Amino acid sequence: MIRNIKNMLNYAIQLDFSYISSPNTNFVFLEEEKKIIGRTDKVDLPLLDLKDIDAKIDTGAYTSSIHCVDIREIDQTLQCSFLDAMHPEYNRKRFTFKNYDISAVKSNNGQVEVKYAIRTQIVVFEKTYPITLNLSPGDDMRFPLLISRRFLSGKFLVDPQLENQSYNQKL
Repeated sequence: MIRNIKNMLNYAIQLDFSYISSPNTNFVFLEEEKKIIGRTDKVDLPLLDLKDIDAKIDTGAYTSSIHCVDIREIDQTLQCSFLDAMHPEYNRKRFTFKNYDISAVKSNNGQVEVKYAIRTQIVVFEKTYPITLNLSPGDDMRFPLLISRRFLSGKFLVDPQLENQSYNQKL
């Protein structure tokens, strides 16, 4: 059975290669064309009822994060307050999550830190995507939202000379 599967895969690879190398081939891209996003943008998080949130696009970060403080786990619920000084109506907005993930992360100085993550949705270029966000209490966050390479991969190309590409399209 395994040998038959390997033979089928090899045959499919050969067919695919001969199709690509054929001079009369009209390429058909099955994947959607990747959108170009700038170094910053404004996005919506509809499940959190947050709109036009400033986001930094960070290809160096693996995990996306949202700036929260007062992060507490109480009776199997996660509670936190969103920080966004640019949006007074959202700043210190309280959230409660029943579904969340916990991980222990060892920092480069050897200390173990507990990280909380939530799954939600993000709207970029008027399209809704699932996203996992770490809750980050870091005082060094200049933007309330950081979008990482894990989310960007396969969907977007980053041009660091541009800003607000998705937001400008929405206007």
